[in-house]
Amino acid sequence: MDLHPFRHINPGVGGEKVKFDSKDVALTAVFAALYAAGVVLLAPISFGVYQVRVADALLPLSMIFGLPVAIGSSLGCLVANVYGGLGIIDIVGGATANFVACILAWYIGRGGFARRLLGSFVETVVITAIVGGYLSLIFNVPVELGLFGIFVGSIVAINILGFALEEGLHGSGVWKRYAEKPSS
Repeated sequence: MDLHPFRHINPGVGGEKVKFDSKDVALTAVFAALYAAGVVLLAPISFGVYQVRVADALLPLSMIFGLPVAIGSSLGCLVANVYGGLGIIDIVGGATANFVACILAWYIGRGGFARRLLGSFVETVVITAIVGGYLSLIFNVPVELGLFGIFVGSIVAINILGFALEEGLHGSGVWKRYAEKPSS
């Protein structure tokens, strides 16, 4: 008997049990590596006030894979931003932005097409607000420029490339196979 009757339940996720098995750990590592490699390999367009982080196309996949994408893209962003050299604000701020955006999209985007589309737009808003806000401080430009530069890049990466990728995987039934994890 557990010491607390609700210890095994995560009340913030609607009461379902939250498990993080070896498959989730592997997916987290894959998403972290893909994100970091995507940012570093495309560094000329991944850093600056105006940027298109093509790796952000992975963020809408949080609506399919959930926590492994949230944690993986955050870790990948942390590693990539260390490489980028903009300092601790960018390292911590970017990782935090990715985590918050993915978690919100995971909650919002479970459902039909409209909910998934809304989830990807929420990711864009979160990334724009957090990253655009602190980049304006780092580069000493008006906050409107920071927000605009990140917003345009996020529309391209998250809402066009990422949402198309997510819908392609959703249409192929990958989400069903992942959702039907065997219980242990």
